[in-house]
Amino acid sequence: MKALFIGGTGTISMAITRLAAEKGWELYLLNRGNRPAVDIPKGVKCITADIYDEADVAKKIEGLSFDVVCDFIVFDPKSLERDYRLFKGKTKQFMYISSASAYQKPLSSYRITEGTPLSNPYWEYSRNKIKGEEFLMKMYREEGFPITIIRPSHTYDERKVPLGVHGKKGSWQVVKRMLEGKPVIIHGDGTSLWTMTFHTDFARAFVGLMGNAHAIGEAFQITGDETLTWNQIYASIAKALGVELKPYYVPSDFLAATSDFDLLGSLIGDKANSVVFDNAKLKQAVPGFHSEVRFDEGIRKTIENVLAHPELQEDDPEFDAYCDRVIAALEKAKKEI
Repeated sequence: MKALFIGGTGTISMAITRLAAEKGWELYLLNRGNRPAVDIPKGVKCITADIYDEADVAKKIEGLSFDVVCDFIVFDPKSLERDYRLFKGKTKQFMYISSASAYQKPLSSYRITEGTPLSNPYWEYSRNKIKGEEFLMKMYREEGFPITIIRPSHTYDERKVPLGVHGKKGSWQVVKRMLEGKPVIIHGDGTSLWTMTFHTDFARAFVGLMGNAHAIGEAFQITGDETLTWNQIYASIAKALGVELKPYYVPSDFLAATSDFDLLGSLIGDKANSVVFDNAKLKQAVPGFHSEVRFDEGIRKTIENVLAHPELQEDDPEFDAYCDRVIAALEKAKKEI
């Protein structure tokens, strides 16, 4: 069985690359070659190209065909149209990474299945994912293009601590605030429900759908089975750090209105909503699948790795100052009312 991954070295895709190689897939990675070769599993073939240079890619895959193609770095419908032109007739399955953030906001039900309507007026990222799904389903219905749609939710690996609220430079500054004994902002009151998925669990489900006849023309959400509150998520992070959690609760709409980074989309359009994912459809297509890594176990691995690698610790003084301003303003308001 032969597969081509466009990208293949990111948070989600690296775990899939390693597992597919381990399971004996003849695997090609098409990317710009920025990842150190030592990170690529032995036997994986690399095609160095920029996917946005369509003519060059077409030349480099000439004469090749695949059982599976997956583009891990496609974010807009026009890029999918390019992929369709490149891989029509060259693959038996095209897997598209959409997003669980595409599900309707506000939700009509907290329980999410693949049949939950797609609609997100708050986040352009999600709307582009929806347009991508619509284009591929049209190509499947009208021309038989063999698509499978994948909807991840909050998937994380050992390189980045997953959080609800952080700045433009990632989550390290929140971790640093915890280590310094400073209060950290949690959106809402911390009781809304969320799901975290460790990348190795995601990979096992994804590889189970590769080359799977029951996956053609279908959409699958891949998430962990564990439902957590944001209070539990932040408490698990603090516990892994060995520090006391000092939460400071701020309404999500206040955060979205006062930040100059996209909290409208990532909070109101995603993380501020209580969600419980029903993975019954996935488990029917991939018998025996269940998530194996609890959040408290996965986050411990992440914390250990981030603390051991200074290059993963990018300071964000702008976000740090924003947190201090928000907390000071709300404390002042409490005294003045």
